[in-house]
Amino acid sequence: MTKTSGTPLNAQTCQLICDAVTDRFDKQVSFLADFVRIPSLRFEEAPAQDFIAAALQDRGYEVDEWQVRLSELEPLPGFGPIHGDFSRARTVVGTHRPGVTHGRSLILQGHLDVVPTGPVDMWTHPPFEPKIIDGWMYGRGAGDMKSGTVAAIFALDALRHAGFEPAARIHVQSVIEEESTGLGALSTLQRGYRADLAVLPEPSGHTVNRAQIGVLWFRIAVKGRPTHVAVAQEGSNAIMAAHDVIRALQKLEADWNARAAQDPVYGDVPHPLNFNPGQIAGGDWASSVPAWCNVDCRIGVLPGQDLAAAKSEIEACVSAASRDHPFLSNNPPEVIWNGFQAEGYVLGPEAEPGLAAMRRSHAAVFGKGAELAERKMTALTDTRFYGLYYGIPAFCYGPQAENIHGFDERVNLDSFRRTTEVLALFIADWCGLNHMSGG
Repeated sequence: MTKTSGTPLNAQTCQLICDAVTDRFDKQVSFLADFVRIPSLRFEEAPAQDFIAAALQDRGYEVDEWQVRLSELEPLPGFGPIHGDFSRARTVVGTHRPGVTHGRSLILQGHLDVVPTGPVDMWTHPPFEPKIIDGWMYGRGAGDMKSGTVAAIFALDALRHAGFEPAARIHVQSVIEEESTGLGALSTLQRGYRADLAVLPEPSGHTVNRAQIGVLWFRIAVKGRPTHVAVAQEGSNAIMAAHDVIRALQKLEADWNARAAQDPVYGDVPHPLNFNPGQIAGGDWASSVPAWCNVDCRIGVLPGQDLAAAKSEIEACVSAASRDHPFLSNNPPEVIWNGFQAEGYVLGPEAEPGLAAMRRSHAAVFGKGAELAERKMTALTDTRFYGLYYGIPAFCYGPQAENIHGFDERVNLDSFRRTTEVLALFIADWCGLNHMSGG
């Protein structure tokens, strides 16, 4: 197949590419539904990775798959410890290499791990049986972020369908662990994948994340003294004591948000740092005073906030909450760091060329004068690895989704289509195009 470079991105070319998205959109929606049907919960992502690897292979990409090994990642900045069976963890990358290179290289990354569903009977429809109702697709992962990954794959399909190929190297990366440590993204960097820019089509509602907080995960392991509940006053209830520690951490959360009001980036964002005791387990018997209680927690940190200092503050807070307790004063809770150890990230001027290309593509789809809004997130994404540690500007742009991490998660299908159009035009702008002719 012959290739010639230098195809201009004019209005006619833009229309040709957008028409190619529309022509294949029914297949795209069907592909997304098949993807959502795969319950890619933590440590169970292998079938979903098989699905994406097969899709990339079918499209002729150079596919690289490997097992993620914690020992190789642990020395790297941004590493977070994992408690659980990580033996089946894999990363998949499909690479496009052009016949003629004259553009800038790009990473397109999506994560396929999804958060737990919660009680299934509280969903309107089963979470892994996608339903389309009034222009929305419902299902766990439909929004966060399988739709973004599919939009990126089908954006590249549209370029091919329209008779073009990107004129630069592109890595389409399918990673895991975005929801808990980010080690899937880190594994691609350890493997050596680099580009001039990384775009992650997270469900951003057609906005760009200018800034994101960091996150710490930790477990409070609280001890108690078991007795028969008939003489409960002679024991020490670990579950009740854990509640006292949680209240102390809520006060720390308030202190950190008071400081955040003076932050140069987040000073105008109300309550950017959130503490969440997200999982609790304790005790062995309803008629026994519980001897143990574990509370898994998440708290946000500001960009630039020293993680070691933040961890020390948390440990000091837990220690202070135990000091006057009749049992915990001599048996202090243990703070176990067990997931995200993530710094915040703020886009710098080095991202401006990529943002300028995204603004042009956004305006081409949404109309001249359509402004690409920016936001400051009170959550985090994998972009931090690229921007903080490897000098690769990275930002998110993706579809409109609702109820992320909640019941009845859903993605708007018109937004899904428009995201695909924007990404296709962005790839053409950023990477350049080669015209494909012959056969």
